[in-house]
Amino acid sequence: MSENKKRWPWAVGAVALAVVAGVAGTGVWVQNEVGELTHGPAYSMAEPGELPVESASAEPIDEARLKEALAAQAANPELGTLHVRVSNGTTGATIFEQKAGDPLQPASATKVLTAAAALYTLEQDATITTQVVRQGDAVTIKAAGDVWWTPESIDKVAQQVGSATAVYVDTSVWPEEAFMPGWDPEDVDGGYIAPMEPVMIHGGRIGEATGDVPRSHTPALDVARALADKVGAETVGFGPAPAEGEVIASVESPPLSERLREMMKESDNVMAEAIGREVARAKGGTSPSVTLDILREHGFDVTGVTLEDSSGLSRFDLIPPRLLDDIMLRATTTDELRDLLPALAIAGGDGTLYDRYVDLPGKGWVRAKTGTLTGTSALVGTVTSKVGNVYTFAMISNDSDILKAREKLDEFASTLREF
Repeated sequence: MSENKKRWPWAVGAVALAVVAGVAGTGVWVQNEVGELTHGPAYSMAEPGELPVESASAEPIDEARLKEALAAQAANPELGTLHVRVSNGTTGATIFEQKAGDPLQPASATKVLTAAAALYTLEQDATITTQVVRQGDAVTIKAAGDVWWTPESIDKVAQQVGSATAVYVDTSVWPEEAFMPGWDPEDVDGGYIAPMEPVMIHGGRIGEATGDVPRSHTPALDVARALADKVGAETVGFGPAPAEGEVIASVESPPLSERLREMMKESDNVMAEAIGREVARAKGGTSPSVTLDILREHGFDVTGVTLEDSSGLSRFDLIPPRLLDDIMLRATTTDELRDLLPALAIAGGDGTLYDRYVDLPGKGWVRAKTGTLTGTSALVGTVTSKVGNVYTFAMISNDSDILKAREKLDEFASTLREF
């Protein structure tokens, strides 16, 4: 782990930089978050450091007209119960708010809190090392929280192990429950979550590397079985890693920067839960309570927040938009959370926003974390306007139709693009 965090060459004025608008897609398919209904090709994009910055104008905007436009949109009945705050991403001044201090069910917008806690706690190049120890003819996988294993990881470990008669997996590193309050067991087969065990192949997905495909009900045992097949072992099960065992193999996860970006852009619940527990281990606590402790330590007001998980899949989570917008403001106005910005999905470009903003002015300029559960739609992020103003926003809609609310949230964020 290095002393300095690796940072993107990202300026505040480039918070919501443009993708290459109108360019044909690359045909890359990405996973949707909970409730996403369709898949489509992503746009071809330049790297963040190469994206153009909108030139700022000296001409002042008509702030009264902006507030009037936002108020009219916020009153749309298709948004159900809407709580929202919009801020000036340079000065921190509130532009518009509606019950911003009152919590609502946030869905995957919860991942903004998890990501912020991770950036405050872990280095950008932090990896998770999983060791395999041998005692006699048996080997034990000492699971450490890496849910990013691949078939190639199994091959690498198998080559180091050689042969064994038994393969066990030690999952004791995570004291938290494998299934958090407010989760639906059906979501495992739906592809949205897996029982949280500290080693998985492709996040527990069955047969595929990405997407909302069914996930395993026994992800850690799947890893042990896969290794057993490679090393000729007939016995597979759970068991503690022997203290006197010899470390004969190891494998490392991708760095945090990659894992965090994938978790946020694709809204992967398993990855969010794993990162939340990684942060908790680093702080000597349990997830998700440690996330709130970290945010408090860094001056955030967490009044009204209820967290039952790190992903937002729990129906019991509650977050006020004020906190979400405060985090986005910290990311745009300081260096503390700057690395959060390139992890946000780009409107019409990638992640859970790749097929949205098709004909809206916010396309390519809005960067945001989405949130979707039954009756809930959320959007939290930033946008650079046509005159160079940077805005941050946090919007949560409850008791609304997903597709209708999503459309109105996108229009709301696009309005900021015009000012």
